[in-house]
Amino acid sequence: MNTLELVDHGPVIPVIVIDRLADAVPLAQALVAGGVRVLEVTLRTPVALEAIRAMSAVPGAIVGAGTLRNAADARAAHEAGAIFGVSPGYTAELGAACREIGLPLLPGVATASEVMAAQADGLSFLKFFPATAAGGIPMLKALAGPFPDVAFCPTGGISLATAPDFLALPNVKVCGGSWLTPADAVRSGDWARITQLAREAAALPR
Repeated sequence: MNTLELVDHGPVIPVIVIDRLADAVPLAQALVAGGVRVLEVTLRTPVALEAIRAMSAVPGAIVGAGTLRNAADARAAHEAGAIFGVSPGYTAELGAACREIGLPLLPGVATASEVMAAQADGLSFLKFFPATAAGGIPMLKALAGPFPDVAFCPTGGISLATAPDFLALPNVKVCGGSWLTPADAVRSGDWARITQLAREAAALPR
């Protein structure tokens, strides 16, 4: 799989933090029910790898691992069943590890130099992170000039209200966002609310 294929499944990839393993499956089911199939589970909690394994069994879910920072993270995510990886930044070591194990990588970049480093290793669909803090829409427009062959997934500080402006850019294929899985809704098991948020995100124009 090429990470660019992920954009075929909808305009938003939720950035998910799982604190309790028991929430993993119902959360994935709620998102898929709302039309959001591509799920990025961040490696930020002790149960993240188990959550990836559990969510991968949910029909319709396409589960990847976020917050990959090194080769060990990539290998652990792959062994847990992740079918793609997302990183906050990019290193040649991480890229080599993902190629070695066959884990498609969506690497994070914030500057022109980082874009060039990722491109040098054959990567042309990149996560622009942290999107709002790193310059937002003006920065993405600026990067389009020297890098017309690069597509982006801006992530970080994006909301349902601002996502359409990002998605309207020619070099943006999909957005990443944590607004689909609010911590209070997950804690209270308000899966209906998450399904509704997923429906709204899946309906965004692009």
